[in-house]
Amino acid sequence: MMDEKDIKSYLLQKLKDENCFWSYSEVSAEDVDDATLIEKTMRHLDIDEINLLFKLFPYSMIKRVWLDRLVPEGEYIFALNRLFAWYYFNAKKPSSYVRAMATRHFNRNFT
Repeated sequence: MMDEKDIKSYLLQKLKDENCFWSYSEVSAEDVDDATLIEKTMRHLDIDEINLLFKLFPYSMIKRVWLDRLVPEGEYIFALNRLFAWYYFNAKKPSSYVRAMATRHFNRNFT
């Protein structure tokens, strides 16, 4: 069984393997804040790794990062966001939910 430090190290290594930190000469766990780890894991890794996030962080934190950082990208990653809405966040109508959350984000931040 992996503890919190092991999970973070594992996810960070998987992200490095995917070249998610291409602009850094070196990156360590101390360099990556929790929100960035959540965002990059959801964006670049597979379901097995995403599932590990829920062992590491509270559901509400993961959902907040998703809503703040991934949903606003709109059509660019719409299919991925629709999957997250359905699979992880129990949206009854994932497409409508993602669009509504993106609109809410923009209205809140740009009005």
